[in-house]
Amino acid sequence: MKRPAVFLDRDGTINEEMGYLNHPDRFVVLDRAIEAIKIINETGFLAIVITNQAGIARGYFKPEILDQVHEKFYRLLKEKDAYIDKLYYCPHHPEGKVKEFAIECNCRKPKPGMVNKALQDFEIDMEHSVMIGDRYKDIVFAKNLGLKSILVLTGYGKGEWEYDRDTWKVMPDYTASDLFDAVTWIKENIKVK
Repeated sequence: MKRPAVFLDRDGTINEEMGYLNHPDRFVVLDRAIEAIKIINETGFLAIVITNQAGIARGYFKPEILDQVHEKFYRLLKEKDAYIDKLYYCPHHPEGKVKEFAIECNCRKPKPGMVNKALQDFEIDMEHSVMIGDRYKDIVFAKNLGLKSILVLTGYGKGEWEYDRDTWKVMPDYTASDLFDAVTWIKENIKVK
C-alpha cells in the first residue's frame, strides 16, 4: 500500500546551516526538529531526508565524516523515539576536486535522482507527498516532481523569502517558521488514507 512521504532537506531545515559540515560536533539540530520528525512518524507519512553534500566532491570532508554525522543524527532521533525511514545524499558536484565525485549527476537537487531512488525503495503516494526545505531550489525541486512544497524560514529560508521571492517563478504552498510549524501544517491539511 502506498504511503505519502515528507521529503526533508537536511542543512538549514533539520540542523543549523553551517556551510560545509565537516565534523559531527558541528551537527546541531534545530529546536523542535526532532519533535517534528516524530509527528511525521506518528501521522503515517514516510520521513525521507534528501540532501546535497557537495563537500565530498569539493574535498572538504570524506564520506566517512558524513557517515559519522548521520550516526549522530540517528542517535539523537532514537533518544526521542523518532526515526527517518531513509536518508539519501548526493556527494557530487561537477566542479569538485575529488575526481570520483566531480561529475554531472542525476541525483543533485533540483534533479530528481534521490526521489527516484526513494520510489524504487518505497511505495510512495506522490500526490499527497510534500517537500520541506530552506532554499528556493527545494521549492523548484518539489514543483518539478509534482509535490507540495513548504519553505522553512530557518537556514537560508528567511533571507531568500524576504529578499528574493519577487524573482521566483514558483511559490511554496506554505511558508513555515520552522520544521515543527511545517509538519503541523501538513498534519492539519494533508490527510493520509
